Amino acid sequence: MPDFSKQLSQYMPEAAAPIISAWINDTGCQFRISRSRRTKLGDYTAPFRGAPHKISVNHDLNPYAFLITTIHEFAHLQTWQQHKHQVKPHGIEWKNHYKQLMAPFLQLDIFPADIRQAIGQYMENPAASSCTDVHLYRTLRMHDNQLTKQRLVESLPTNSIFALENGRIFQKGEKLRKRYKCLELSTDRTYLIHPIAEVILIEEAAGIKK
Repeated sequence: MPDFSKQLSQYMPEAAAPIISAWINDTGCQFRISRSRRTKLGDYTAPFRGAPHKISVNHDLNPYAFLITTIHEFAHLQTWQQHKHQVKPHGIEWKNHYKQLMAPFLQLDIFPADIRQAIGQYMENPAASSCTDVHLYRTLRMHDNQLTKQRLVESLPTNSIFALENGRIFQKGEKLRKRYKCLELSTDRTYLIHPIAEVILIEEAAGIKK
């Protein structure tokens, strides 16, 4: 069987690479390092008409985020192997597989203390994506090579003007429960935007539009 450990260790902690390599071989999975995608960190595609399992993970994730995303997608693979399409994508079956697959990496002690703690909290009830768990996402971002905290909505000063990736421009307002109330300048309509949404800061000055 081919050993993908050397290639994988370029993207994830070295000690984790042999385990993931074995998973790829054992499942016959087509594992691909993907270009950067804003809408997702990785994905899983079930076998179809003779095609193998397919998993892709974004190439630009830091090693810990890359590994956690890989485990997430292999949990989908295991869930499909046992249940096909008869269960919810992120139901209790997937959650159990995710916890089981994460266990050997926690035993290896390859995660920094802050990430290990965040994973522990996340694993109490794993969500559809590590991005949907604000604490885990923030913690993983702290280990990026180029930290860009200023591009998160939550870190912008109130009344800052920012743009989303699609070009829509907003002014940041107050926080309502878990999201920020933001005014779209072209329509005067108010939207609730997630605190860890990545944005382009345009203007920090307050009072441009109220």
